[in-house]
Amino acid sequence: MIFKTDRNFALELDREDSLSRFRESFFIPKHTDGTESIYLCGNSLGLQPRQTKAYLNQELDDWARLGVEGHFHAANPWMPYHEILTETTAQVVGAKAHEVVIMNTLTTNLHLMMVSFYQPKGKRTKIIIEADAFPSDRYAVASQVQFHGYDDKENIIEWAPRAGEHTPRIEDLEKLLKEQGDSIALIMVGAVNYYTGQFFDLKKITSLGHAAGAMVGFDCAHGAGNVDLELHDSGADFAVWCTYKYMNSGPGSLGGCFVHERHANNTDLPRFTGWWGHNKDTRFKMRDDFEPMHGAEGWQLSNPPILSMVAIRASLDLFAQAGFEHLCEKSIQLTGYLEYLLKELKDDRISIITPSTPKDRGCQLSLAVKNADKSLYDAITAKGVIADWREPDVIRVAPVPLYNNYEDCWRFVEVLKSEM
Repeated sequence: MIFKTDRNFALELDREDSLSRFRESFFIPKHTDGTESIYLCGNSLGLQPRQTKAYLNQELDDWARLGVEGHFHAANPWMPYHEILTETTAQVVGAKAHEVVIMNTLTTNLHLMMVSFYQPKGKRTKIIIEADAFPSDRYAVASQVQFHGYDDKENIIEWAPRAGEHTPRIEDLEKLLKEQGDSIALIMVGAVNYYTGQFFDLKKITSLGHAAGAMVGFDCAHGAGNVDLELHDSGADFAVWCTYKYMNSGPGSLGGCFVHERHANNTDLPRFTGWWGHNKDTRFKMRDDFEPMHGAEGWQLSNPPILSMVAIRASLDLFAQAGFEHLCEKSIQLTGYLEYLLKELKDDRISIITPSTPKDRGCQLSLAVKNADKSLYDAITAKGVIADWREPDVIRVAPVPLYNNYEDCWRFVEVLKSEM
């Protein structure tokens, strides 16, 4: 498509957008002047679906009316509630239903996965992460290395961009593995890097890791609900994600976990266990030795927080209505349009460090600001833009296809232009 810079073109694209109706399903925050903010921060916290409150009220009413009996007799019985989320979650992350479960929070799940999939032995003790990994990933990986009695400074290898570049190259990971593969126990990288927005080739990374004898896992915090992860086909051993970003489940909500089906019944894998991961047919006998459920559910610990799951369900129902493949198609065009408008500014005070190839990114564009001048971010915020600043010098903007439109992109660039 040939894009244009005028507002009428943005409005025309919105009129032609078959998913535009979903914007009305969300609350759009208001600016101080009463107009809708330009919300481009779904990569940090997704907006609230309008139906979330009704979904929550249903469970609050059932709790008030039924008490403990709500586990069995609520409109949506709480005992199997997490199962309601499974099918759509699997579709969104590209997995089979028995490979996914909603539970805990992302970093907790990452630790649980590393208990099972980071097993340092002999010379094979090291973990590869991307150089600019999200801090929680780095802390989790370092603490796991230390827990096993190793020095994290010597046993964490960073897959880094080349000098003068912003994003790491797959051929450099290949070289790393060729040189040090027999010492690598685990590769654990972000599927989509939080800072640059780069979407890694999960299948290629997994193939390289497995060929070197390593386990492979991904933090999909910025991938789930944003890009087509195809976790099952990637062959990854595990993946974890949060649901409060692109999956719109509310601040600090639950995480998700993927375990590839080849590990579904592997009782030889070490794991931390809890009663909700036990065979549900015998769970309430209370005296049996632990017998893990089939698939990812076997890593559950405790009965889940229903009120948090309700918010996830409210959002997933919208994903199911829209069709994730359609959202991905819109995302490519919407982000491509924003990229076009930004490049048309022809101003060297900002540069896009996110890969320009659609297959190598999701909806986030990371704008490096010359001289790390945060005053630009402050100025656009004062004019109704909700984006975020990441140290040392990046403004992240993410037009989310479920609720952002083309006019949002046009308005954002107009505000940016007025402050440059």
